[in-house]
Amino acid sequence: MLVSMTGFGKATCELNNKKLTIEIKSLNSKQLDVNSRIPGFYREKEILVRNLISKNLVRGKVDFSMYAEVSNGENSSIVNTELVKAYFNQLSKISTDLGIDNKNDLLSIIMHLPDTLKTEREELDEDEWLVVMESIQIALSDLMAFRKQEGVTLEKDIIERINEIISLLNQVEPLEQDRLKRVKDRLRSNLKELAEKDDIDENRFEQELIFYLEKMDITEEKVRLAHHCEYFLKTAEFDEPVGKKLGFISQEIGREINTLGSKANHPEMQKLVILMKDELEKIKEQLLNVL
Repeated sequence: MLVSMTGFGKATCELNNKKLTIEIKSLNSKQLDVNSRIPGFYREKEILVRNLISKNLVRGKVDFSMYAEVSNGENSSIVNTELVKAYFNQLSKISTDLGIDNKNDLLSIIMHLPDTLKTEREELDEDEWLVVMESIQIALSDLMAFRKQEGVTLEKDIIERINEIISLLNQVEPLEQDRLKRVKDRLRSNLKELAEKDDIDENRFEQELIFYLEKMDITEEKVRLAHHCEYFLKTAEFDEPVGKKLGFISQEIGREINTLGSKANHPEMQKLVILMKDELEKIKEQLLNVL
């Protein structure tokens, strides 16, 4: 079955002093491209999170976001007392030297200076992290379920278009007799004009005609095109990522359709080829989003 690269998953969890919201979204990409936004107190686990995403999502442009809300109003930032005192002493001396008597605003100025507040880093609680990992896994599961649901829609559309190409190919065969007759009549008409001026060796004419008709033969192209379409349908049933493989098969289908068009020499057959190309282009567009 086909799986889309587009998806979204979300999970939340309540911890001792914070609420976490985890969001993961993915779009199509040739490779896995992970962009993560993680709060500082979980930063040391970023590689672990990336590995988990890589293992589960395989391919796509992935945005991972983790938002933390402190639920009890606690603040881990404290005043750097020694530095504030040093700033105050220095600014007070400058004020005295400049003859500025009003020192009431110094403290508000000082608190905007660098490093007057320092943040105490909390030690990561491993039990807490296990809860976080469970929530991340829930978000990933939601995203993968979303991908599978989108994949069902993609698969239905792509399979219908492959079957349409097969149907159009089956419409080529009834036209072949008329196509060969047109080619043969055109050759005889041209040679008839030449016959009025020069003698034509009938044996040589038949040999040249056979060579020309063999060159115009499309049997191999039809067989290969039918085989590629059948292989495409079988590959789409695999229970693994097949987007790239289907892309390669679609390229082979395109080559056979192009060769069929270059050999057609028949207006109705050319119309069928154009319709095949149109269906194939739509298939290729859809395959860009298949995992």
